[in-house]
Amino acid sequence: MASNLRLNMNNSLKKIVVPYLREHGFKGTFPHFRRKNEDNIDLITFQFNRYGGSFVVELATCPREGVTMSWGEEVPPNKVTAHDVDDRYRLTEDIKESSETWFNYENAKNEEDFDLVASRVLSLLHVSDRNWIKNLFK
Repeated sequence: MASNLRLNMNNSLKKIVVPYLREHGFKGTFPHFRRKNEDNIDLITFQFNRYGGSFVVELATCPREGVTMSWGEEVPPNKVTAHDVDDRYRLTEDIKESSETWFNYENAKNEEDFDLVASRVLSLLHVSDRNWIKNLFK
């Protein structure tokens, strides 16, 4: 069962980040989103720390047909998530410090605090550029 902190963080992400993703063509259900482009699918997944208080945002791309797992299972384009792809990028505020990929909310006390964390994520998602995620892997 998710803690109140986690529920509050989910609510802020759904209020601030998810509408932005939808506005830019992403489909899916929190925490997994996908957007079909001309030659690939952009994938975004929010992964929460099992011990609470933080999460990462993982970005990936895959072919428009979806992916085939190493054991042969085919994941169709409407079900594929960033977790189904080996090569993933973790959204970070500090590109020089790649270990700082966790968005921390353990000290959040009120809705405004949670909204600030969600707003930080939003400010780093440059999905209005349909090549942005693909270009992270070049």
